[in-house]
Amino acid sequence: MVLEIGQLAPDFLLPASNGKTVSLSDFRGKYVVLYFYPKDMTPGCTTEACDFRDYHGQFNRLEAVILGISTDPVERHKKFIEKYELPFLLLADEQHEVAGKYGVWKLKRSFGKEYMGIERSTFVIDKSGILIKEWRNVKVKGHVEEALGYINNLSGSR
Repeated sequence: MVLEIGQLAPDFLLPASNGKTVSLSDFRGKYVVLYFYPKDMTPGCTTEACDFRDYHGQFNRLEAVILGISTDPVERHKKFIEKYELPFLLLADEQHEVAGKYGVWKLKRSFGKEYMGIERSTFVIDKSGILIKEWRNVKVKGHVEEALGYINNLSGSR
């Protein structure tokens, strides 16, 4: 299955940093900014998470929930949240099933080695669960502001 704009976003159940199991459908009635990132505590992922943290209040005012997903376990997510005071949930996709559903589990190359991992990507899901925007192979600088601008435009046009 290829994920396409305009279709129902794939639902999931994943363990979350708050100790609960979270489903995408739990957030119906709000926009969801679902971002996939490679690994907790790495430079790019930390920058991205802190950017989402710094704009969290603005996303919240626009009725948008931020959810971060990586293959790290919940315990590592909790340490990441504590260290950087992240005000949103991080979800543990240790078996990369959700990453697979969203097409972000990819063959990557680094220093001449090939391995499977998450391609940094962000998806915006509307209040009824429809995928309305995606950014794939994201470059961190300016990305969170772009996502916020997109949701701000949606909110302003209604």
